[in-house]
Amino acid sequence: MADLHTTNLCVEIISTHFGSLTAKVAQILLNRGRLTVPQLVRFTSLKPRIVRNILLILIQQNIVWHAKSETDGSGDEILELNADECLMRLRFGTFVYQAEELFGVAGGEIVQLILDHGKLTPPQILQRLNPNEGKSPIVYSQALHKLVTLRYLKPSTVSSHISPRDKRMQYEAEEKAKISGFPTSKQLREAKEIADGRLKVEAEEAEKIGLKRKAKTQLPLTKKRKTTSAAEEEDMVVDESVHFRVNFDKFNIHSRNALIEKTVQERYNAGAALVMRAILNITEGSQTSVTDVRSEPISISNIVLHLSSEEDEETLISGLIQPSSRLMSSGTCIKEYLGLLSNADNPTPAGRAGAFLELSSKGGGGGGGKVLVLFDIIARRLRRQVLESVARERHGAEGVRVLRLLMDTGKLDEKQISKMAMMPQKDVRPLLAGLSASSLVSTVEVPRSADRNPTRTIYLWQVDVPKAFSHILNVLYKTLYNISARRRAQVDNDLHLVGVLEKCERSDVSEDVEGLLTPHENERLKVWKEEEEKLGILERRVEESLFIVRELGRAASSAEDD
Repeated sequence: MADLHTTNLCVEIISTHFGSLTAKVAQILLNRGRLTVPQLVRFTSLKPRIVRNILLILIQQNIVWHAKSETDGSGDEILELNADECLMRLRFGTFVYQAEELFGVAGGEIVQLILDHGKLTPPQILQRLNPNEGKSPIVYSQALHKLVTLRYLKPSTVSSHISPRDKRMQYEAEEKAKISGFPTSKQLREAKEIADGRLKVEAEEAEKIGLKRKAKTQLPLTKKRKTTSAAEEEDMVVDESVHFRVNFDKFNIHSRNALIEKTVQERYNAGAALVMRAILNITEGSQTSVTDVRSEPISISNIVLHLSSEEDEETLISGLIQPSSRLMSSGTCIKEYLGLLSNADNPTPAGRAGAFLELSSKGGGGGGGKVLVLFDIIARRLRRQVLESVARERHGAEGVRVLRLLMDTGKLDEKQISKMAMMPQKDVRPLLAGLSASSLVSTVEVPRSADRNPTRTIYLWQVDVPKAFSHILNVLYKTLYNISARRRAQVDNDLHLVGVLEKCERSDVSEDVEGLLTPHENERLKVWKEEEEKLGILERRVEESLFIVRELGRAASSAEDD
């Protein structure tokens, strides 16, 4: 079951995309957890036919997991709502925009069509995308092949409709059943590792389903044989019997890389951002998910070749102070930027915590060193910036000072915080209470006696990072729900605006909106567009913070697990 703010936001999203009846079914699943179809019918008070149709839509859109119940022996279908899939619908517009930037208009249309329908087979995609505006079916076929080959589209299998938690529990139960006698902790840990390995292998095998080898035909031999990789790529075609869905992780990689480039530019300059963009573009093919801890190592000479144009050289040279005698070459400038991004002049733990890259001298001179991007460290630093911005907004600069002190030093009592933060104790006490009310800091009890008497207990303050980010995540969900509710109420409560919008949707008015509307209607439409733009800007800012806390948090947590 989801918490209140997650439930409200998911219900609002589903209500906007599918209507109120579908939102009612989703709300019951979120509030009550896993249910069968008869239970859903009873709790929603809807007709069974309507509930089944709604469930078909939600399963087609990958929002609901379903599996056979084996615990009670009834064999009924157990349904569970996938909140993560529902929340990802907030980024559908970003995915379509990124697809158009990467694969052209045809790629954007394919991604938009699949997002609208949940999952489709290649014949269904090409059938719905009739050639318009001079585009031939070959353009769509080529774009579809690129999307599948580069894993921007992934196959939808039967196992993908089952909750990963259920599959992990099933595999663990199967491994535990093989243990004779009372299992030890080591055997339980090994069973869990084997179950995780089976899930990983199953995911890797599922990714290979989408492509198949082309049927061999008798063709004349060419004079020059093609390379093995190029020949294999040409021999692979998209399997027309497989249903494909959008792989959100591949698109989120581009959002993460753009965010890293933006952060580098804000901290340094355009030249450093250009070098970081080149590194991210070179390693983009090997990046599979936002949970990646490190990028693949690349050579400095590869970066120099990638930044060989005159425009790039001007940007690189302009970002550094040049010696008075002569200008530095582009290769020398790139090495200087790599030293800045890797904090090569500060080998302390603080310097490593502020680095973007890891620079290795292996490979000898002449630009043969290796460079890799530290995704986990960057993600942890970006999330900390969000945490500090929340503390600054609610408790001012003093709150940020106390928060940084606790995160850098660990657990402290009130007197130590007052002394190290150089603040009076009478100001520290209410500040800590406010930070604790915001779930940014928490207390740890250290009893001096076995009876845990409060008078003989030391209370230390610390930053519980998971708890703090969980609270921030709920606040972001609540803010997004309020924005959506504000937008919906703004239209529903203004009958005159509803009439103007309905009039604008008419085919005769849409061709000349300003000329066919009255001055009062034009003024009302202009005011509404300005308010809609403000809400859209606010929504995009909140979604960026949500992406940092939620998606990049997966990379930080996976690095801590390793």
